[in-house]
Amino acid sequence: MEPKYKNSHYTHVIRIVLGMVAIAVFGMLIRPLVLPRSFGEYGHYRPGAVEDETNRPMRNMTNESCMDCHKNIKKIHRKGVHESVSCEVCHASYADHIQNGEYYAPMPVVRGEDIKALCLRCHNKIIRARPPESIKMIALPEHLEEQNVGTHHVCNQCHHVHAPLKWVKEAREMMGLSEKDEDKPAWMN
Repeated sequence: MEPKYKNSHYTHVIRIVLGMVAIAVFGMLIRPLVLPRSFGEYGHYRPGAVEDETNRPMRNMTNESCMDCHKNIKKIHRKGVHESVSCEVCHASYADHIQNGEYYAPMPVVRGEDIKALCLRCHNKIIRARPPESIKMIALPEHLEEQNVGTHHVCNQCHHVHAPLKWVKEAREMMGLSEKDEDKPAWMN
């Protein structure tokens, strides 16, 4: 016995397949129009990309680029523990300050309470991925309390930002203490 009506449950599948075929045909027709001419010359790669990248203006530079003009900072920075830290980590990219070898705009300088946030990007004890033997890690406000200073203090009141131990070492020398002295005041730790 035959059913009275014909089963049409598969017609939606046919529509989807036809739609996908139409999209594939459209994609194959439009592909040559949107692909760069050199694409595929060396495999799945566009050789012109290398030239594009070499012609892109430089945004970041080395510390030496900064030190050419900031010689006073160079002397301090070279003697400090921040010697390997790029100037651009704390300031901005070189291109925001110098363009075509000429002064373009002032370099941002972090001041006041914002300096805590800047320093804590690297020195926050909460960041457990940092090696404590190479990067001094602190927790605020505990660090300030241990040093017997107000919790409103900011980092650069005790530390020179380009050479963080510079002022601490100078204070130890003025007090006649060495780094190994166990009886030094808490603020000199």
